[in-house]
Amino acid sequence: MSTPRRGGSRRPDRPARPRPARQREPERDVHVADGVRLQKVLAQAGLGSRRKCEELIAGGHVEVDGVLVTELGVRIDPRTAVVEVDGMRLQLDASKVTLALNKPFGVVSTMSDPEGRPTIADLVKDRSERLFHVGRLDADSEGLLLLTNDGELANRLSHPRYEIPKTYLVTVTGGDVYPRIGRQLLDGVELEDGPAKLDKFRVVDSIEGQTMVEVVLHEGRNRVVRRMFDAVERPVTRLVRTRIGPIRLGDLRAGRTRVLGRTEVGSLMRAVDM
Repeated sequence: MSTPRRGGSRRPDRPARPRPARQREPERDVHVADGVRLQKVLAQAGLGSRRKCEELIAGGHVEVDGVLVTELGVRIDPRTAVVEVDGMRLQLDASKVTLALNKPFGVVSTMSDPEGRPTIADLVKDRSERLFHVGRLDADSEGLLLLTNDGELANRLSHPRYEIPKTYLVTVTGGDVYPRIGRQLLDGVELEDGPAKLDKFRVVDSIEGQTMVEVVLHEGRNRVVRRMFDAVERPVTRLVRTRIGPIRLGDLRAGRTRVLGRTEVGSLMRAVDM
């Protein structure tokens, strides 16, 4: 079962109260007479064989539109129903796809470029879907981009309201960064378009005048990581994004893509309250 998102802050003089478990609604009928059997929908979504999906339903693992379903005869409309298995929402629309891409150095984060530079469209030209990219990386930066033909998912992942954290490996020069520089960036620095600060900062390695640090922030402004390090006089020589929310770059090779699995897509949908 998914945990409700925390919103706002609690006054320190008020003790925390346990959050009540989400109320199930077994009395509400979610059956659609001309729909598709729930176990078939689950099997088509990649949950396993029909038999395995029947066991999931009978075992109390499946909810439809917030209602716990344990009967095998229930039919639903997969175009409109919200189906969750153990709190993880399923993407039921088989036409929707979400990809992880390892953007190489020198490639611009657009689907076309008037200057004729290589674009991410060149890396997914074998895909037939119309893909939207989530966020940007400048041409000099590398690493994880998400591409999807799910417009609602793309919009939510890009919206600052959901504060999706992004993780970067950043190599800088100009001297030591710990502890003073790290504290400055965590406390916040002033940029020309307003203040910015990191959520997390960790030194990974330091050798021959260069330091590699891992940073996490939920900012989405243009070149914000580079500009933050410029503000503390530690210019960036290499920047690689390794994670967007729950999705990791992993060992995906530069220029390659992979299709996200149902659990990964479900975790993205949960992160943006879909």
